[in-house]
Amino acid sequence: MSDSEAPIRVMVVDDHPLWRDAVERDLAAAGLDVVAVASDGRSALARFPAARPQVVVLDLQIPEPDGVAVTAEMVQVDPSVRVLILSASGEHADVLAAVKAGATGYLVKSASREELLSAVRRVAHGDPVFTPGLAGLVLGEFQRMSDAPEPGPPDTGLTERETEVLKMVAKGLSYRQIAERLVLSHRTVQNHVQNTLRKLQLHNRVELTRFAIEHGLDAE
Repeated sequence: MSDSEAPIRVMVVDDHPLWRDAVERDLAAAGLDVVAVASDGRSALARFPAARPQVVVLDLQIPEPDGVAVTAEMVQVDPSVRVLILSASGEHADVLAAVKAGATGYLVKSASREELLSAVRRVAHGDPVFTPGLAGLVLGEFQRMSDAPEPGPPDTGLTERETEVLKMVAKGLSYRQIAERLVLSHRTVQNHVQNTLRKLQLHNRVELTRFAIEHGLDAE
């Protein structure tokens, strides 16, 4: 991160004071701007509009409303916010519920400090981040939930290259990784994604990923 770049604004929501303080301390020590903390869903939603965080590090098991409901509400209030679930639970149902509510990432609390910091930075840039093993679960479950996955992309008006980029986004690849695989510039990949968003009338990379998963475009 360059010196001129503003630090990422983060909100931490967890009902365990020691854990919440430790996460806040680690984020601040790494140069991130912790703009708010909360111990339950109600106070989190109350503080969210004024705090305007870019990333919310959120526990699922908090006093009502729970993490899934808080995620859905925050994304509705500010579609640009990135919610990173940091939970003791790696239960598949919890993971899927969080993603459907709009979470951009999901880490279990056994993640290291370095993994957490990396995840916060990556989700701030729109990259989906999951604890190893969970990304495949999310993609696979969305495919299974689709009654009849379409054999190919729907009639979206996307070019062959835009569809190719969309498939890679669905698999969780970063723009840099996509650029390397397709031998394109980072800028060109960004342009393809922006064109795809416009054609599909979507607003961000998370919605794009969800669209691709729902239409079976994440499959090889």
